[in-house]
Amino acid sequence: MRKQLAAFSFLYFLVISTFAQQVSELAKATTPAIATSRAAALRSPAKVCGACIRAHMEFLASDALRGRGSATPDELIAATYVGSELRQYGIDPAGDDGGYIQRAQLLTRVVNGPPQLTFTIPGNGTPSREIARKHGSEILVLHMSQSEVSGPLQKIDLAAGEQKVKPGAIVFLKAKEGKNPRATMIAAIQAGAAAVLVSEYPSIRERWQETSRQLPQLPSQLKGTAEAGLGEGYNLVVVSQSSVPALEHLPEGTTIHLAAPTTTSDNSYTWNAIGILRGTDPTLQHAAVLLSAHLDHLGIGEPVKGDNIYNGADDDASGTTAVLELARALGAGQRPRRTVIFALFGSEETGGLGSSYFREHPPIPLKDIAANLEFEMIGRPDPALKPNTVWLSGWERSNLGPVLASHGARLAGDPHSDQNFFARSDNYVLAKKGVVAQTVSSFGLHSDYHQPSDDLAHIDFKHMTWAIESLLRPVQWLVNSDFKPKWNKNGKP
Repeated sequence: MRKQLAAFSFLYFLVISTFAQQVSELAKATTPAIATSRAAALRSPAKVCGACIRAHMEFLASDALRGRGSATPDELIAATYVGSELRQYGIDPAGDDGGYIQRAQLLTRVVNGPPQLTFTIPGNGTPSREIARKHGSEILVLHMSQSEVSGPLQKIDLAAGEQKVKPGAIVFLKAKEGKNPRATMIAAIQAGAAAVLVSEYPSIRERWQETSRQLPQLPSQLKGTAEAGLGEGYNLVVVSQSSVPALEHLPEGTTIHLAAPTTTSDNSYTWNAIGILRGTDPTLQHAAVLLSAHLDHLGIGEPVKGDNIYNGADDDASGTTAVLELARALGAGQRPRRTVIFALFGSEETGGLGSSYFREHPPIPLKDIAANLEFEMIGRPDPALKPNTVWLSGWERSNLGPVLASHGARLAGDPHSDQNFFARSDNYVLAKKGVVAQTVSSFGLHSDYHQPSDDLAHIDFKHMTWAIESLLRPVQWLVNSDFKPKWNKNGKP
């Protein structure tokens, strides 16, 4: 019996061994992609890793992360994932307490009563009288960035042609009949208006009752600072048809006041993931390069076609993936001459809060960071550009873009200058403090922007892989060069 069992065991081992060998040989013959798998690519600094790119995107933009909402546990999961990848790539931690995570405390502000719009009508010798308009009846407050804002009235009739917005003004736009003026409202904010009022228009009229039941949400701000990272934000108010005449008859310069009762708490946080690769050349210790992107998005929101997860695949899982892939390549090669910082910021979508905290708590002095390349929305090609090209925001502001282009980067100027993208990403927070900071992108104003449909199904992986690969050697040149970018005349914000 023992001899029979021994013979059977030997035969079973022989069959299994033969089968395993056949499977191994078959795999080598039929799946050559294994040779360029993620594990193999980790050891190759010369080329990008397509498997790595797809793996990062499939996790960061998955439904499991619920859209990586700003200052949510899902944002923390994304930051933790980034930190674990940086460690694998040999990038040292540069966050809090010897780790990769940098935590910033936020002030959460909640509107707990209807906002009011007030103004005073001069009395011509008689006592002046104050007129108030309340959210839900005479006005609809679509968005507030501050609990209180005031400014002089400026009236603009859109039918009369374009007029220059006065910075700090409360701009009243008389909308063209039948047109949705939201794009014009945003343009006025970008031109410096403290708030924009607009006469009632058809699409908002249809939603008036529904919208009137919702109080506006105030964005969080960093605890300990009143400065907003990406500017003062914006305040948008729709004025009912019955209230338009009162505004039309007000004299220019009348002080307008928008305010809402609010409460504030400090029990929320946002998270950055920060790594550092120390340079070898002591003569370049004051010329570090910062490679960054934002890892948050809009989280769970209003359903669109039954989907309420705003995955943010292009915005900005694609940029986060680019930074991770550059970290992998730089970490696998010889240590660069310059110090390189890899920063993935939280809460960009709520006003650049993560980058603002990083700016105040950098791993090295801010004056020692010579250049910042932010990566934002590179997951799809921009039809406004030639094929195999990406653009750099604020191209004309510095010599950084032209010099990178002279070293092989397929960079062009931003073809959407009217959108003011230079001031709408985390680079702006650092640029305002003197760092030559600009954003690499190929965003072509696609309709999936800030929609649940910004998902993996809409990512052009061929373009995205090319975009990262096209910048690999120019970035390797930058972190090993003596070049220190400079602002052009009037280029610094």
